[in-house]
Amino acid sequence: MALDRVIFAFAGVMIMLSLALALTVHLYWLGLAAFVGVNMLQAAFTGFCPLAIMLKKVGVKPGKAFS
Repeated sequence: MALDRVIFAFAGVMIMLSLALALTVHLYWLGLAAFVGVNMLQAAFTGFCPLAIMLKKVGVKPGKAFS
């Protein structure tokens, strides 16, 4: 799987997890969803994504967005 797809899948899982925890544990878990959203937004404008850097180091092949 390409780096782009791994990042989008990870972000989706984190947002869904955040929503589930907000419904079952505490509303402050929505902060995690906000953090993921802000990180995706800044990555769209700057091209800097910490997760992409980590995944490249473990050998995930880059896709078109983070090459």
